Amino acid sequence: MIELFATEKLMALYPKVEAFVKEELQPIEIELLKQPFNQAAKILEDKRTIARQLGIWAPFLNSEDGGQGLSMTEFAQISEILATTPFGHYALNCQAPDIGNIELLNKYSTEDQRRKYLKPLMEGKIRSCFSMTEPGFAGSNPVNMDTTAIRDGNDYIINGHKWFTTAADGAAFAIVMAVTDKDADKYRRASMIIVPTDTPGFNLVRNIPVMGETGEGYLTHGEIRYEDCRVPVSNLIDEEGSGFLLAQQRLGPGRIHHCMRWIGICERALDMMCRYAVSRDMGDGTVLADKQTIQNWIAESRAEIDAARYMVLHTAHMIDQQGSKAARIEISTIKFFVSNILMNVLDKAIQTHGALGITDDLVLSWWYRHERGSRIYDGPDEVHKSVLAKKILKQYM
Repeated sequence: MIELFATEKLMALYPKVEAFVKEELQPIEIELLKQPFNQAAKILEDKRTIARQLGIWAPFLNSEDGGQGLSMTEFAQISEILATTPFGHYALNCQAPDIGNIELLNKYSTEDQRRKYLKPLMEGKIRSCFSMTEPGFAGSNPVNMDTTAIRDGNDYIINGHKWFTTAADGAAFAIVMAVTDKDADKYRRASMIIVPTDTPGFNLVRNIPVMGETGEGYLTHGEIRYEDCRVPVSNLIDEEGSGFLLAQQRLGPGRIHHCMRWIGICERALDMMCRYAVSRDMGDGTVLADKQTIQNWIAESRAEIDAARYMVLHTAHMIDQQGSKAARIEISTIKFFVSNILMNVLDKAIQTHGALGITDDLVLSWWYRHERGSRIYDGPDEVHKSVLAKKILKQYM
């Protein structure tokens, strides 16, 4: 927690969350990662009950919705602590993609949608997924897609092919982005529609293997085919044609969540690196920490993590004060900057541990597999770098 960004509310909550993570989750994380998720979920449900009892549940939600009413800047710092274990966010019901869907529905849902979908999602009784990316189009541009939602009386009929729909396996509903007017302006072609996953025509083809791991339940990326999938028009979020706008509003805060999660992972990796370095006997009267290369890695990692944290919290503060649109360039900047630091620190931590680092006896290998996508999803690094460079170059034209 950084004093510059600290508040009374954050200082009261932070120690509770930190103690919960270190005492309830970190000691059992390897055990949980070696189990099928649906089995691990039973243990995690007990941890969720403890989180509710401690008053740390869903800290991003307003108090009337069962949360702690944190601002983006406050929650970003809680998010970092939660990220020091793979199950921290899940245990407090602020895991992606549910947190993004909750924030979206909290702002744009109808009363019926709130009752059917948002309330049980906020309470942690169900999970959801977000279905936008398609295998046939560049995932970084949400204006391009083939999936259609054709109006038929009081229903939409959805047809299309989606993939990397995170956590679709076991989700109660998907928020689907589909074209509702192919002739409209490119930013007004698509809409977002709620689709219960038990709807005929919602077909989860497979959980996509990622670096050899298919996963189960929440820890998956689904490939889905929508085949004459019929849902009522009342499942439309906001209005027809607002899909691109909603996507942008969802993705801005989402990148803050991702970046602070990556910083939390970096902090844990650095801690593991240091602990191992001072304890690893080299057999010649020295320990690993005596080696200059290791010292360089530790120093570089510390500087990179600190720089990333200030950048992200500055961006979060800007969103709190001015909204996501005003912080568009800053959001692009932290996305590529922090994702690269994440991979740098993880790689150094694994290298420090030697062969042990690539085994599943440590959490480092799990993070390396699952977080390599950080430089790809929510727009690849190259796209975000281009956005920043174009802004800089405008000053010279």
